Amino acid sequence: MGERTHMGSMKTRLQNIRMPHTYVILTMILLVVVGLTYIIPAGEYTRILDPASAREIVEAGSFHYVEGKRPGLFGIFLALQRGYVDAADILFLIIFAYGYVYMLIDNGTLNALINGLIRMLGRRTFLIIPVGMTAFGVLGSTMGIFEEVYGLVPVFAGIAVALGYDVIVGGAIVFVGVATGFAAATLNPFSVGIAQSIAGVPMFSGLLFHAAVFVVFQTAAILYVMWYADRIKKNPEKSVLWGEKTDILPAYERKEEPMTVRQWICILMFLGALGMLLYGTTQLDWGINEIAAMFLMMMIFTGIVGGYGATRICRTFIESTKGMISSVLVVGFTRGILLVMQDARIADTVVFYLSQLLSGQSRVVSSVGMLMIQNVINFFITGSSSQAAITMPIMAPVADLVGVSRQTAVLAYMFGDGFSDMFWPTACALECGLMGIPISKWYKFMTPLFGGMIVLQVLFIIISVYVFV
Repeated sequence: MGERTHMGSMKTRLQNIRMPHTYVILTMILLVVVGLTYIIPAGEYTRILDPASAREIVEAGSFHYVEGKRPGLFGIFLALQRGYVDAADILFLIIFAYGYVYMLIDNGTLNALINGLIRMLGRRTFLIIPVGMTAFGVLGSTMGIFEEVYGLVPVFAGIAVALGYDVIVGGAIVFVGVATGFAAATLNPFSVGIAQSIAGVPMFSGLLFHAAVFVVFQTAAILYVMWYADRIKKNPEKSVLWGEKTDILPAYERKEEPMTVRQWICILMFLGALGMLLYGTTQLDWGINEIAAMFLMMMIFTGIVGGYGATRICRTFIESTKGMISSVLVVGFTRGILLVMQDARIADTVVFYLSQLLSGQSRVVSSVGMLMIQNVINFFITGSSSQAAITMPIMAPVADLVGVSRQTAVLAYMFGDGFSDMFWPTACALECGLMGIPISKWYKFMTPLFGGMIVLQVLFIIISVYVFV
């Protein structure tokens, strides 16, 4: 009895442990990175133009030490200020996307749409999770869609809350769905396409193996989100956000009133915005700036169609920014951390040191080592194309030396670049900002899933050693 009581009290103490504030976590990471700039010497590889991929890549064996800029006390604060300026495009994307969604909710359009969805699905509203995550996953795995769906995070967050879940469920439908698909790439030209072309293997080869990887990882992600959603719907206190003040989106109201003509027009405009987003990113080479401008435009047009005057549109937009400023500021903070590393020029040095660890290891150990190294590198080098251009010219020859197929090296890059985007704060802070949640709450939700994904990554990497010979 005494042992059971002791275990129960220990469980209670563990459950009552509170994660530090988001800015405390980021400050600790910043200080660690600053410390690393005084430990890791500055270095870089020589970049050359790769005719196969038409991109600049590093020349294997060209690493050399250079002079870097280590920040002093004032330099740390200056890097943070520069981070906010450098991340301005992302910050305004979040602001304008939320402004648009807030306008849809404020004029009753999104509530009317959700009520219609509930009536149509009945008791099967949970289907929005597997259907939505599968759709986003396919887009990420085949077309390389990722940043293009950022604006939909607050939309699905609002829908999820209205269906009895929490903000994280809605955000996970979009973010976990598309990130899992992007990492488990099949025809993604921005990850597997570039990596295979640099590694010198046929582009999009090994498609059946990659398709199996996609199915397994996407299924695991969907099942986890569905389990979490079902758990908190039965008991809201199980939500990682329980007790957390999240007032970014206005409260949803369940009404049986028919949709007005204005609301129908706003819904058609919303569908048109989705089509414009897809066409612009795939055919017009839209980036963050164009997407943000589109959301700003749609917010104003939606306000006009909803019957708002100019003054009310302005006031509604200002109101939409009040609850999410702290989340927006996190993005600039993490960009400041990246700038510290860039100024110190330690990213290439980290790649060089880590690649040296693989020499003399067995095939299985080397392949798993590649995976872990790519995960670490993704903290220092964000962006799939950038990471491929820097690491693949190094990892491909290393794979040859240790007797591992270059396909395995490509797979390690895909996994390390993609899945850790859902965990490293330098990558996932933006999505937390879009959801309006502290990054500590995201870790509480994401850690079990990410741990399972690590196990699956290791398993598939080992299998690839024997599949690709």
